[in-house]
Amino acid sequence: MAGFTTHRGRIAVYNADHVDTDRIIPARFLTMITRSGYGELAFSDVRGPEFPLDAPEAKGATILVAGTNFGCGSSREHAVWALQQAGYQCVIAKKTADTPGYSDIFRQNAANCGLLLIELEESDHAQLVHAGTGAQVEVDLPAQTVSLNGQMFRFEINATVKDAIVKGLDLIGTTMELDDAISHYEARSTAYVPKAETVA
Repeated sequence: MAGFTTHRGRIAVYNADHVDTDRIIPARFLTMITRSGYGELAFSDVRGPEFPLDAPEAKGATILVAGTNFGCGSSREHAVWALQQAGYQCVIAKKTADTPGYSDIFRQNAANCGLLLIELEESDHAQLVHAGTGAQVEVDLPAQTVSLNGQMFRFEINATVKDAIVKGLDLIGTTMELDDAISHYEARSTAYVPKAETVA
């Protein structure tokens, strides 16, 4: 995966709360046997002239601004793939006193797939919504800031997730960073490990 440090792009505002994974990628598409081809299927059941992401100014946007509790519902990595393949490099959601920006399962799937999720306080998030689709925003992951028209909003992120996204590491890549330690342990381990038999 490509690492993420800073990104400047236009936002697409879909300020709806509790958008579940079935709205992001309908379940009928989960039978596809490839990991590609989901971008054009994102939000299939709600697309149309009145849908915010179909507005002309949303074309080419690379940052999705969503409401609160985005990605709730059933677990599916396909929802993350659909957003990434639709061109979004990160999602910015709103956290409130009652709800987080994202569901826990969606948050973990996004981390595993390298999609940056940002949570902003309601007042900061409202300024992005007010700026509207097409506004230019800069995301600085190392500094943990979102910048809009000279204003800077800070966000928090799990340190382990941040490190993996900056480095572009998935779960396997994160494990391979410990390859030397794993090899050293295995060389010293006296635990019984069955060996594969050679078939003549």
